[in-house]
Amino acid sequence: MNQHEIAEILAKPYSQQLLNGRIPARFAYVGLDGDPRVVPLGFHFDGERLQLFTVPKAAKVNALRKNPRVAITIDTEGFPPKVLLIRGTTELRLEDGVPADYLASGKLVPADEFDAWKAGVEALYDQMVRITVTPDWVKLLDFETTLPKSVADLIAEKQGG
Repeated sequence: MNQHEIAEILAKPYSQQLLNGRIPARFAYVGLDGDPRVVPLGFHFDGERLQLFTVPKAAKVNALRKNPRVAITIDTEGFPPKVLLIRGTTELRLEDGVPADYLASGKLVPADEFDAWKAGVEALYDQMVRITVTPDWVKLLDFETTLPKSVADLIAEKQGG
């Protein structure tokens, strides 16, 4: 998939709702033991890449150093579901203090609790690891104009074509 196709899909209204909404990413990677892991993480979308953050000693840091490939799902709970699927490669960077993008990723923190949350994380974290995900494949499933390929194929088969 080329960067133009990726940018086109990420610019779609449903993609933008998911990328800029309050729903955390479901972040999948391969652990050092070879088993898959999925964790929900807040993220910041900078217009091209996803920025996620963790503590330097988190297990995912060493796992991503060994295998930087990840898959991400951002979805809704309503019907019909909206699902943004992203695959890409990570870059890791150790940063001092609490990056502003991490504070922007506090999607689930209620507005009236944000200041206390911010003060708490700034007091806790001396350093954080920025995980930058550069998408190399994306797909938006809105179940209105786009469906999973297997479902679209089944519909075509049932309709005789």
